[in-house]
Order: sequence, then C-alpha cells, then structure tokens
Amino acid sequence: MSLFIPLSRAIDALNEKIASVVSWALLAAVVICAGNALIRYTFHTSSNAWLEIQWYLYGAMFMFASAYTLKRDEHVRIDVIVGRFSKRTQVWIDLFGFLLFLLPVSLLILWYGIPFARISIESGEMSSNAGGLIVWPAKLMVPVAFALIILQGVSEIIKRIAFLAGRIDASSFTKQVTTPQDEIEAIKAANKIS
Repeated sequence: MSLFIPLSRAIDALNEKIASVVSWALLAAVVICAGNALIRYTFHTSSNAWLEIQWYLYGAMFMFASAYTLKRDEHVRIDVIVGRFSKRTQVWIDLFGFLLFLLPVSLLILWYGIPFARISIESGEMSSNAGGLIVWPAKLMVPVAFALIILQGVSEIIKRIAFLAGRIDASSFTKQVTTPQDEIEAIKAANKIS
C-alpha cells in the first residue's frame, strides 16, 4: 500500500494541473465568442473556424475537467440515500461503483475512442463546414480524457482501499464543503493570481 498512495497523489496532481491549464479554455472561449459576435454584427462577416475553435475549447474544458471533478468528488451522486450509511459503507459503495461502472464504461469508451481518433488523424479529417478546421483534435480528446478518468478512478480506488486499511483518513477523498469565495480563492491560488 505504501507504493500506491504516492501513485494516487501523483495522479491527483496530474489531473489538478491539467484542470488548472484547461480552465483557461473558458476565458479563451468567451473572448473568441465575444470577438466573433462583434465581428459578425460590425462587419457582417463570420468564420466557421472561429465557431469550431469555441466548440473545441468547450469540449476540452468538459472532457479534461471530468477527471478533476472525480478527484474532488463533485460528480452527481445520490447522497440522500448513501449519506445515511456509515463512512465505511459509503466507501464500499464507492468501490463498487468505481469497479463495476466507472472503470468498465471508461475502458470501453477508451477502447473504441482510440481507433475513432486514429482514423480521423490518419485521414486528415476536416470539418464539413466551409472554412472549417481539422477534426482530429476534437476526436483525440475522447480517448485522452477517458484515459485521465481511468487514472483518476484508479487513484480513487487506492484512496478508498487505504481508508479501509486505516492508512489514510476520509478527508483525502471526501467532498469539502466550500463557499463561492473559497472556490475563487482556490482558483486564484492554483493559477498564482493575487
């Protein structure tokens, strides 16, 4: 177990870093959206490429932040039922969910996502829209994001087993109740903003 806990921390750190980087995609998407609207209404022209870049950025945000969301225990849950059980029972339910649902479904999507992306890359697939972009970056996001989700799932399994073995406390994987101000401060700290 002593080898696996550092592995779990490394996976957590990886997904935190990726989420921190991809969080800037929101700003880029908003700027592009506003710029595109301004150009469209001012100069009566538009570009499908800029619209597709927005879609790619939104896709990157949601796909790559999913593993981080799993790390923070922020995905939708049925806490009304599970919250009534003891912490140990909740951890067993989590393990059951990770092993029987999260990992198999994510592995299946990864399995089919790799050839989906590979074919797009090899063929140089382009958007069917006039002036559109290459499509493979968007398709490549699917297997990469699900590989990160699988890694984070492994990290969460390690943490749950370590908790059951008495090696760590539940605070390392339990959702922390935060205020919006706490979230803003966390974002500032992660991005080294004063």
